[in-house]
Amino acid sequence: MIEATPHGVALKLKMEKIMGLLDGLVGGAIGAEMVTVVNGFIEKHGGIKGLADQFQQQGLGPTIQSWIGNGENQPVTPEQMHRVMGAESVQQLAAKLGIPPEELTAKLAEMLPKAIDKMTPNGTIQ
Repeated sequence: MIEATPHGVALKLKMEKIMGLLDGLVGGAIGAEMVTVVNGFIEKHGGIKGLADQFQQQGLGPTIQSWIGNGENQPVTPEQMHRVMGAESVQQLAAKLGIPPEELTAKLAEMLPKAIDKMTPNGTIQ
């Protein structure tokens, strides 16, 4: 639950902005569900900073830093997304969406760089 404090209101507005950005990246029923998945994935890993740490631990620090910073985004493969997420998380999320795990990691590999890029204007984590 988001508190009705100034910080809570700011957090709610930021989350609405993020959801709006993600909505613009995808379409359709699975696309709408993927927006929720991407948002949940980012939140589960402690926001963009926590996610950056997770990518760093998996040897993909320069990749996520390219999404955060200015300039061209480096690609991430579905296999790398699987490694960052972990097999159990991949299986659970894929089952929730009703899609094969390979499709889930492929969609995340496509969407996450764009989402992180849009969420870090001017190359900074806000």
